[in-house]
Order: sequence, then C-alpha cells, then structure tokens
Amino acid sequence: MNIKKILVNTLDGKYPILIGKNITPKLKNILDRNNIFSTKILLVIDNKVPSAIIKKIKKSFKKKIFLIYLTSNERNKSQKNVDKIINILLKNKFNRNDCLISIGGGIIGDLSAYAASIFKRGLIYVSVPTTLLAQVDSSIGGKTGINSKYGKNLIGSFYQPKLVVSDISFLKSLPRREILCGYAEIFKHSIISDKLFFYFLDKNVKKILHLKSPFIEKSIYKSCIIKKNVVEKDFKEKNLRKILNFGHTFGHAYESALGYSSKLNHGEAVILGISSAAKFSQHIKMLNKNDYNLISDHIKKINSQLKLKNFFKNGNIKKITSFMSNDKKNSDEKINLILIKKVGKVNIHHKFNLKKIESFFLNYFNVI
Repeated sequence: MNIKKILVNTLDGKYPILIGKNITPKLKNILDRNNIFSTKILLVIDNKVPSAIIKKIKKSFKKKIFLIYLTSNERNKSQKNVDKIINILLKNKFNRNDCLISIGGGIIGDLSAYAASIFKRGLIYVSVPTTLLAQVDSSIGGKTGINSKYGKNLIGSFYQPKLVVSDISFLKSLPRREILCGYAEIFKHSIISDKLFFYFLDKNVKKILHLKSPFIEKSIYKSCIIKKNVVEKDFKEKNLRKILNFGHTFGHAYESALGYSSKLNHGEAVILGISSAAKFSQHIKMLNKNDYNLISDHIKKINSQLKLKNFFKNGNIKKITSFMSNDKKNSDEKINLILIKKVGKVNIHHKFNLKKIESFFLNYFNVI
C-alpha cells in the first residue's frame, strides 16, 4: 500500500495520520501494525458510507464487532446520540482497552470522539474520516464536541485519537457540495499560513474540486501538515491554535441562525465566514484591498452564488450577532474575532462589542 504518514505529537499524546487510496479494507492490519489490539470494537458509521466498504472492513476483522449507524447532520450531533453510543458500550461491557472507531464525516467523528472521551474516562479511539472536510480538519487535533440549542460545539472535550486513517477513495462517493465543504478548510489553511499554497489552490481550484491527481493528494497532505504544526504548538487552543477559527465565528453563527438548515452546510458557512472576516479586516483597515480581492476572487471561483444576501436579510442581523456573542471562544461580553493582516498571516487578539459588529453588517450586508 502506498501510504503517506504524518506524525502528530502533542503534550496529550502522539498519533499517526495515514493518507492513501483503498486502504480501509485493510483496517485490521493497519490497527495491528500500530499496536492497537482491542478485544472489542464498536464501529460508529455514517449511514452514507457505501455498504460495500463496510462489508470489507467487517470481513477484515474476522471476529465479532459491534456496529451503530447514525445519520450525519448537525441536529444529530447531540447528547441523545452520544447516549446511544455509550449505552452500547455499557451493555456489551467494553473497557478502557477496547476500541471505538468512527467511520464517517466530521459530525460522526466529533460525537464519537466525545463519547469515547467520557466513557470510563476514555477508551481507545480511532478515526476513519470519509469526507474531505474530516480528512483535512476535524479528524486532526483532538477536538470533540456536540451541539446544543444555545449554539454549535458548546459541549465537548479535548481527546486525541490513537490513529487517523484517511482513505482518499471515499471522496469519489461524495457529491460536489460535500467536496466544497472540505475545500473550505483547505482554503482557510492556506490563508492563515501559506501564501504559496494559496497560489497553488488559486491556480488549480477546478482540478482539486474534481479530485484530479496529484492535485487533490497534495492539497490534503499540505492542509494536514499546516493543521498539525499549529496543533502541536497549542493543542488546548490557548493562543496560536485560535488561528484555525478564522472565518468560523461568523460561519458558526450563520449555521446556528438558520437552525443548521440544509440550505447552508458547514463548508459553505465557513466560506461565507472567511469572506465576512476578510471584509471586516478590510473594514477596520487591517487588510489591504489587493489581498482582500485575492480572497474574494477565489471565492467567486469556488461558487459565484455563495453570497450572504442569498441567505439572510437585514432583519437577521441581531440573531446572527446573538450567536456570535455566545461563541465558546469569547471570554467576556465582547466578541473575539480572528482577523487577517494579509494572505498567509492572521491576527488572533481582536475583541469587538456587539454594536461594532452590528454596524459592520448594516454597512456591508448587501455586498459581502
């Protein structure tokens, strides 16, 4: 198997990320080679994952494994589904040396990892991300979490996996909208860290979105390296890791304000959030017009119809800012924003009151 390996090394433990094609049918062998020898295994599976792949994974284990299928949407990223997972583990007498493996996108991974982190204070967790978003973002770094009626990801923990297995073959089964969802994070990583990578994306965006080799492989690998480097320096998000939230304070508020509607998925919300954060950075004269245009023009290449005014009206501003004020990254009454100085460099220490944010929306709502 041709597998690229990235080793993530944090204060909370180290683990490999394996990236390759058609590697999940050999999952049992991969676990063995990484010294994961659990007696009992629970697979938490996104019901969108092709059944043929799950059959191959089950066959590779040659022993009884437990399965639970969940529907992947933000409403199901809930305590109710965490309880379903925990009950299976308790009923079948799992212990801390047994293993929970998530097979799905970021939603399945987030709630599975959270369940793993709280079951008997932590059992072995392995992530098999099946979406581009999960492969380049949510499977790396140990953030777990679920949603509540008060907002997105407000309940959770930091819990590192023992192993991440990213099989690029899964991406072929995804609709274009899901590919775009993952590309949003790749795009974000280039903006916060690497202008040369941004130019690579800008030149090859259509090839990447159509999963052309070697462009998609390079994008995934480079994106993972960027996130790994940030996480290793600050895995508890005390300082540097906050740059990974670029565009997300706006984006999460957009998702929440729409009630996690299918009209706007996470990646689309992040792209809108990146656009908003860039525009706000220009608004306070931090970002120059040329770099703002680089970002804005790239978003048009991704999806020319992705505009805030297509989802919200002026009457939604207070609802949006209410969710922004409840963001978990805020430590006082002000809203903490990750802003951009130029492509490749962000600034993490900026707080604004609600009136400043509302004024921004009132001035720019129809042009963002």
